[in-house]
Amino acid sequence: MTFFGWFVHYLVIFVVLAGVACLGIFAGKKLADKKNEKSGSAETEEIK
Repeated sequence: MTFFGWFVHYLVIFVVLAGVACLGIFAGKKLADKKNEKSGSAETEEIK
């Protein structure tokens, strides 16, 4: 029973850390897209 308990414990930690990593990736991508959209529109105005 002890082995199973430790296995579940590490599995829960893994799931939590993987969730945090996914949130960080999606948040970073969204912020980068927003930044690129702002700088892209400024560059487009300069070209016109």
